[in-house]
Amino acid sequence: MRTTARPKTATLKTLPGDDVHQILWRFSDRFDLQMLVNSVRSVARGPVARLVASGARNTHEWTPEKASLLKEFDAAGVTSASLDAEYGGYIDGPKNFALALSAFELAWVDGGAATASLAGCLALAPIHERGTEEQRAHYMKLCSPTLNAEPLRGAFCLTEPLPYVGVETGLLSGKVRIAEWKEGEEPMLEVDKRGRFTTNMGFANFVTAAVDSGDERIKGSCMVILEETDPGTFDRGSATKKMVHQLSSTTDPIFHLTVPASRIIGGYEIKDGVIVPNFNHSEVIEAVFRRTRVTVGLMTAAKLLSAVEPLLRYHRDRFRGGETTHPGSVRYELGLQQKEDVLHRLLEVWATGEAAASLGFAAARLFDELDPLEQEKTALLAAQGAGKGMSAFRAMRKLEPDAIAAIRAHRTPDNPLIRYLILDSAANVFCPAAKLWNTGHGANELREAVSLMGGYGITEDCPGFLVQKWTDAQLEATYEGPEAVQRRQLSVTMTNEVFLAQFQNWIGELRVIAGEHPATSACALATAMQMWLWTLRHLQNAKDADGQNLYQSSRQGVTFPMADALCWLLSARQLVLDTMELAAKGRDNASVAEGFDGLMEFYTDLCSIQSGRTAGEVGRICAELVFGYNRHVDWTGEGCFHREELISLESIIPGIESMARDVLETDGSHPPKAGPCVRFNGYEQFQALRSKLDGCITGSQLAKDRAGESLVAVMIPAALDYPA
Repeated sequence: MRTTARPKTATLKTLPGDDVHQILWRFSDRFDLQMLVNSVRSVARGPVARLVASGARNTHEWTPEKASLLKEFDAAGVTSASLDAEYGGYIDGPKNFALALSAFELAWVDGGAATASLAGCLALAPIHERGTEEQRAHYMKLCSPTLNAEPLRGAFCLTEPLPYVGVETGLLSGKVRIAEWKEGEEPMLEVDKRGRFTTNMGFANFVTAAVDSGDERIKGSCMVILEETDPGTFDRGSATKKMVHQLSSTTDPIFHLTVPASRIIGGYEIKDGVIVPNFNHSEVIEAVFRRTRVTVGLMTAAKLLSAVEPLLRYHRDRFRGGETTHPGSVRYELGLQQKEDVLHRLLEVWATGEAAASLGFAAARLFDELDPLEQEKTALLAAQGAGKGMSAFRAMRKLEPDAIAAIRAHRTPDNPLIRYLILDSAANVFCPAAKLWNTGHGANELREAVSLMGGYGITEDCPGFLVQKWTDAQLEATYEGPEAVQRRQLSVTMTNEVFLAQFQNWIGELRVIAGEHPATSACALATAMQMWLWTLRHLQNAKDADGQNLYQSSRQGVTFPMADALCWLLSARQLVLDTMELAAKGRDNASVAEGFDGLMEFYTDLCSIQSGRTAGEVGRICAELVFGYNRHVDWTGEGCFHREELISLESIIPGIESMARDVLETDGSHPPKAGPCVRFNGYEQFQALRSKLDGCITGSQLAKDRAGESLVAVMIPAALDYPA
């Protein structure tokens, strides 16, 4: 095979800083977001880091030291970041991306601190997304540190005291009943709710809780606002003995309260003497979780990227201080970086972190774009009399052919309903994908990071708090629905034809990138996406050896691996797109221009590394599913030759007897295997794609070697900017 040597280029000079990330994640023109990052970072790498270093994570209780962080969040503007300007906020427009940046900075140091901050936003989210105007105005003002010296703090209470907490959000043991309903007056409700694993309960003044009707005069489920001053029991419960996220308060609360019906989030109607909430609890939760799940995924991405600098320092300094290690020697200057193993493994951690961040921030930006369109869509459908529920669903369903036509024509539609349909189909995939891949695969890579610290990695004073971050990631993988929930959602949303039309376009876009920037391995990624799409279409129509349909909700051995493969593809693709953004704008940035060639070379190699790993994962998963549900032929079936047949055919086809491999001898003996080799009739296109994909990975390991040279040469600060 002929090869072309790639000329030696510059290496990475310094670790990528804020200027690089602002370009990659598309906020280099947002001064408000840059100030937010700086403000949150000052809290994360100051008060938060000092608390972790002093051992504050060693207790389950909510202590005064931990509580002091709330005031730090208020003073730094972290608490106000989610509020609109009229309620003391300072960021205009949708705030999904802003909250994602805030969580990323806090989780860079400690996941529990990030959770403590975000849980307040989560408590307000049902009110913000589905509350009445009166509810929004009342609680947003009271929760604003700008407008109140002692702002209200909230908690979100969904899960129930069932075995294996959080496995089924559709089952609610919390009940709401009519306590009193005087004629002409507002009904009073009696709410019974037992929470489990509820964050912020150590200090929450109010709770947004999911409950089901326990009274024939109330229809269905709803979410309701509970306050600590309401008549009855507001028991915060005992602290959960969790081994992670100890800087957040988590308890199992108990509520038995009487509240007015106006506390039903989103309001209600009275029909034939029955209270009918405008939104059931599932509708509220869907609006909330499809946004906040992205933020949780970015918390794990931050941990991965935060591990790079401590690992580089540890590897270089590993042998210093020994009597036989002298300054200037290779052992002294490089330490463990003399060996390829630590370089390659660290690069995989780094590439995963970059891809996870790229995917998560892309999803957050997508929701910022979607939010105003959603409001416009709701208003337009209401004007058409479509309302909500099935009538709204049917109205939008009719527009799908127009949306697909616009996508295939690479045209931005004028109709806002069609624009919403296109963005929503992508958001419904990106949200669970970011949560699933970032926290699931991210947790596995964090284990790699800890192992790269050797024995130091599992000590309390490990630089960068890596062991705490690794264990924290295990909880993040279960937050707002464990991995099975995300896979289940993906198995439905990724088959949406509007999404698949966009997916097909993305393959073509990657081919164009591959032509202009072949070193990114975008070609391998495009082929892997093509293979995934072929496999999905095949599985949707294929049956297993027993005649059962393969792609159906109960066949999670089929749908879940396909969801995993899609996550790999989306994250690697987004890393390539972000790197192209850096290529387009980096050289024009004065802070990035110096050393830009080495920076660009390094990110290009990270793309190649991640695309190669993705191609390998997708190829394996698709091959297992395409062939794995067929029954292997045995020596009594088709595909084998009997010796007698070969002897008779020899006179017609000379040499066939010596060429045949799968031969059943006259005495019944045969080669030592289960049966004749599998034939691939009907699978020729898949086989061609698989062969092409394997070839497309060419060069990905060379990219690791080049990127490894950057790890050896890159300059790092003398010490971490937060305490060990």
